[in-house]
Amino acid sequence: MRAWGLVIGALVGGAVGSAADWGFVVGAIIGLVAMGWLVSAMNAEIRARVEAETAAMADMLRAEFARAGAASRPAEAAPPSIAARVAAARPSIAEPIADAAPRAPEPETAGPWQAERAPEPEPEPAEPGLLTRGFTAARNWLFGGNTIVRVGLVILFVGLSFLARYAAMSGLLPIEFRLAAIGGAGIALLVVGFLRRTARPEFALALQGGGVAVIYLVIFGAARFYELLPPMAALALMIIVCAFGCALALLQNSQALAAASFAGGFAVPVLVGGDGSGLGLFSYYAVLNLAVLFIAQRRSWRVVNLIGFFATFGVSTVWGVLTYTPASYVMAQSFLILFILIYVTAAILHARNTPSRLGNFVDSTLLFGPALVGFGLQVGLVRHLQYGDAISALAFAAIYVGLATVLARRAGPGYRLLVDAMVAIGTGFVTLAIPLALGARWTSSAWAIEGAGAVWVGLRQARWLPRLFGLGLIAVSALMFPGTIGANMAALPLLGPQFLGATLIAAALLAVAWWLRPAAGHTSLRSYERALPDGAFVAGFLYWCLAIALEATRLLPPTIAGGPLLSAIDPDWQMLVVMVGVMASAFAASLAGRRLGWPIATWPGRLTLLPLGLTLVARQLFGHDVLDTPDWAAWLVAIGLHVALLRANDRNDDTNGFARLAHVGSVWLAVLFIADIIWVGIDRAQLWNTAWAAAVPLLSAAAVLAGLAAASGSTRWPIAAHRRAYTWTAALPIAIGVYGAALIAAVGVAGDTAPLPYIPLLNPIELVLGLAIAALLLWQRAIARLDPVPAGGLTTRNGQAMLAWLAFVVINTVWLRIAHQLLGVPWSLDGLIDSPVVQTGLSILWTLLALALMLVAHRRVERLLWLTGAVLLGAVVVKLLLVDLSATGGGQRIIAFIVVGVLMLVVGYFVPLPPRAADDDQLPARAPAEEPA
Repeated sequence: MRAWGLVIGALVGGAVGSAADWGFVVGAIIGLVAMGWLVSAMNAEIRARVEAETAAMADMLRAEFARAGAASRPAEAAPPSIAARVAAARPSIAEPIADAAPRAPEPETAGPWQAERAPEPEPEPAEPGLLTRGFTAARNWLFGGNTIVRVGLVILFVGLSFLARYAAMSGLLPIEFRLAAIGGAGIALLVVGFLRRTARPEFALALQGGGVAVIYLVIFGAARFYELLPPMAALALMIIVCAFGCALALLQNSQALAAASFAGGFAVPVLVGGDGSGLGLFSYYAVLNLAVLFIAQRRSWRVVNLIGFFATFGVSTVWGVLTYTPASYVMAQSFLILFILIYVTAAILHARNTPSRLGNFVDSTLLFGPALVGFGLQVGLVRHLQYGDAISALAFAAIYVGLATVLARRAGPGYRLLVDAMVAIGTGFVTLAIPLALGARWTSSAWAIEGAGAVWVGLRQARWLPRLFGLGLIAVSALMFPGTIGANMAALPLLGPQFLGATLIAAALLAVAWWLRPAAGHTSLRSYERALPDGAFVAGFLYWCLAIALEATRLLPPTIAGGPLLSAIDPDWQMLVVMVGVMASAFAASLAGRRLGWPIATWPGRLTLLPLGLTLVARQLFGHDVLDTPDWAAWLVAIGLHVALLRANDRNDDTNGFARLAHVGSVWLAVLFIADIIWVGIDRAQLWNTAWAAAVPLLSAAAVLAGLAAASGSTRWPIAAHRRAYTWTAALPIAIGVYGAALIAAVGVAGDTAPLPYIPLLNPIELVLGLAIAALLLWQRAIARLDPVPAGGLTTRNGQAMLAWLAFVVINTVWLRIAHQLLGVPWSLDGLIDSPVVQTGLSILWTLLALALMLVAHRRVERLLWLTGAVLLGAVVVKLLLVDLSATGGGQRIIAFIVVGVLMLVVGYFVPLPPRAADDDQLPARAPAEEPA
């Protein structure tokens, strides 16, 4: 075989270069090195298989001897050594070309037990590089064995080739004589080699291989270039020669002879050249490949198979690149199909002929090579046909899957690896056909369904590799689909490509989540697969929500719209349709999850606040209100589903943190809804420049707070199940908002109540401020009844002081609004401070408040409350001296001093300081409602 590398390299080098630049010699050296490296690699692989089989069988025999025991065996009846028994039982597998001739086995002198003590392995030397291995292989072939014979054979073959070319160019002899002479030389080599096969095996095999190659050369040249033989006659002769060479190889059990014969036969077209016509070339190669298949049926000679594969597909590739035209399609397609089937069959036969303890040996080159190289050639053949590459991929898939099906039904378990490999190749071609035939949008969805099918098959067969392949396909499809979203145009509902694509991916993800769920009881799952079901369900549900959004935003084609593109659903309704669809999907998923015992499926029903809140905010940003049509109808449906899900969640798990959060969020959402409704009323009544604009939002929050406080003692759902969540967690932010909004409204609102007249204490802002204080007081008492009482001091004197301060500010601003609305005082900081009327009124008001505090303190015997009133009274005195006394208007100053003085006399006479016995330490026992334990 190395001789053919030398010959081919020399001829190629001579054709490229010239005699002057040593192209012939350089090409010969390169060809020799390359072919030597190839043979060395093949031999190494063969030796590795032989050693693996030998070691496995040796372990098996050693175990048998250990069970039998050595004590019962006489010394003279010692069994043959393990190595000898292994060598005798070794299966017939590919032998190295260099060891074609049989060798006499060396006598075994060691006993069977000596094989158990294996010497310690020495460290393996570093593997030589590619160039080093090539030169070593060339040197071993040239100087190993009968070097003179090998060199002489190469030189003789090259000389005969040059003689034929020279005679043809010079016209010295008739062409018939020249061909007959060359053929006679080939026959002489063949006869001499066959006669010397027993005396000189290596010499004889080399001569026979060269003789067969020369005969191939003569027949091919006579028919192809000189037309001395009809095509059919030439094919018949080549079949005879090929059969004769195969018979010689099989007769002498010589892989080397077969390899040499086939290498010469496949090299003939390369050596003699041609005019580029493919019919004669591929007919000739078809005969040789059928002979390769015949050999493969009887021997596991991998080298012969590889020679035929590389030669056939290599020459076919060169011919296709340089010569192929669409006019040659039928011829080229026929031969390509034939060659692919031949070598796929050869891969199956090789597996049949090489059984092992771990299953039949699979030749990856013969199995994957025709698929990869053949499909590449096939794509080149059909590039001018629409969908030709996609149909070709499906055809390849049908071939491999069909063969795998037949093997799975008729072959034994040893073919499982081969069947799996063929199924994987067929699946790969199906996967490849999708993007070749369809766009990226359909590709992603089809891959998702294919991946789900692979996962299902892997689960049924308890095999991880198909499952991994399927999960990878689904992940790729899910990542690829968003990039394919474009113009969403479809005439019919629920049949648009984008909706169907997202739906198929969602279905694949949800199916995988269902199959991999823990309750399914699959014992073959790996750790990463056990962590996937929840994530797969979430991704599947999100993809279903995306499908709903894509369907809601579907456009009608111009042929239906009658002009520009129109939305199938009114753009103002699209957001509401998506919200209702998502809410209904969450409800259905929650219901199915509870009935099927699938906990993760109930989670969309626990997170419905997200679509509700996002939709409300988005509708507000786009200028829509809750009371608009059809908003109110969509909100009624969505809120109804939300409440039903809250009830269902509480019925099944009322202690879940997300359930409590959902109730709290529902309260806050209710505040936004009420505020939006009242906001719409203010806008439609055009009351933005009046006190109504501040009163209405405060009213909504205060009403919700009062409602929560009033319902805190309820024993019905939902308060009973989440009392603390409603009374404390949900109400606290509302209470803070009410307190802050009340301060701002009290100080900042002038009291314009158009179209109604201003009436002190009965105008909107002051009524709402009173309601806010009452709501805060009611809520303060409600949280005091919780067990345990929330921390923060809101139920102690600190909380009461904060509420008293708010009430004090509100009462003062009531007088400021009266002065502004009825007495004409400007509503500004300077105008109010500089007004004597305002200052006089504040002095009298503060005195009245102090009197009221001290009266209440006296009756309840609360010394601290009385002192608070006294401090306020002292502030009035300081104000009279510093502010009122400096006022320029005498009337207001006189009134202030007289009224305050009289009131202080009343306080001093009727409301003395309570004794210390009624001090603060007794307050908890006397007033449990105000100071709870």
